[in-house]
Amino acid sequence: EVQLQASGGGLVQAGGTLRLSCAASGFTFDDYAIGWSRQVPGKEREGVACFSTYDGATYYSDSVKGRFTIPSDKAKNTVYLQMNSLKPEDTAVYYCAARSNGYIGSQPNDYDYWGQGTQVTVSS
Repeated sequence: EVQLQASGGGLVQAGGTLRLSCAASGFTFDDYAIGWSRQVPGKEREGVACFSTYDGATYYSDSVKGRFTIPSDKAKNTVYLQMNSLKPEDTAVYYCAARSNGYIGSQPNDYDYWGQGTQVTVSS
């Protein structure tokens, strides 16, 4: 059974940093792409970053490019979302997701499996 466990959310001041973790299990880590999306109440879910364990490719949305990175630890089957220079508009529930064909996904509809969300709140 594919499982994705997201953690690491919290409250941080603008300009601060936070690292989210997505622990994956139940599938071969090398064959999938793992991504992060976020959602604010009343708005559509937005894909923000993705890492392909298949070919090492990465994707970042324009809204986070240059501030967020998506490192991974293959030994732990874990993908992270390193968030730097956080802004109040980054406040959202963040979800990790997996795409079974291994290729980069930029849109939430690209993913096959989802973990639970973790709340990130950035105060001004």
